[in-house]
Amino acid sequence: MDRPGSMAALVAGGVAGVSVDLILFPLDTIKTRLQSPQGFNKAGGFRGIYAGVPSAAIGSFPNAAAFFVTYEYVKWFLHTDSSSYLTPMKHMLAASAGEVVACLIRVPSEVVKQRAQVSASTRTFQIFSNILYEEGIQGLYQGYKSTVLREIPFSLVQFPLWESLKALWSWRQDHVVDSWQSAVCGAFAGGFAAAVTTPLDVAKTRIMLAKAGSSTANGNVLSTLHGVWRSQGLAGLFAGVFPRIAAISLGGFIFLGAYDRTHSLLLEVGIKSP
Repeated sequence: MDRPGSMAALVAGGVAGVSVDLILFPLDTIKTRLQSPQGFNKAGGFRGIYAGVPSAAIGSFPNAAAFFVTYEYVKWFLHTDSSSYLTPMKHMLAASAGEVVACLIRVPSEVVKQRAQVSASTRTFQIFSNILYEEGIQGLYQGYKSTVLREIPFSLVQFPLWESLKALWSWRQDHVVDSWQSAVCGAFAGGFAAAVTTPLDVAKTRIMLAKAGSSTANGNVLSTLHGVWRSQGLAGLFAGVFPRIAAISLGGFIFLGAYDRTHSLLLEVGIKSP
């Protein structure tokens, strides 16, 4: 197996990430407000639906690029025969490694974005400045552990399922899947993964929105989930599940389809690592 084109993976991942984050931003805002401790209406309801979009726009390209460069490299490093029973494990490890690296970029962007989404009257840059002034760099990484704990299980479900569905479809039609077929597989894989990991997403949102110094801000995922369960029950744990499934299904369609298409095009024109 040839070493992956790092530059192609970087550009393709970045393009896919920006496309998804900007197109589906309103659904993400609705999901965040549904999960907010103050409730949907007090968090802004349907007003200021693009609050926090500058943070998403700035962070999405490097975040997605970092994920896919790591994902493709680890897949190459752990190469096994395509028919090997170890192939899903390779995809799981590659996706997990990609998430750990990408979260170093994603979390600061996500903290600023989510706080802007529930404070639509406050400008994104002002929120960023306030976090740095009041909480320091540590404030930008509030929720890093909970984000990684959400993203790794999500990727453990999504990426092996995506790769398996593509392989099955390719086998059934006797040729490699087209970009739109890869996108359909991505939508199904993303929606399923989104549904089963929603409680972890709720915990991550609560931790990122918590006031500095509070018990929730400490980042204990199990404690946060227990608190949500006690106060709101199962409905609280799955708050925002439908906009999350919708956003990630559509996101999986656009993100993985755009990634596959852009990556293939870049490799065809010879944009590879030196």
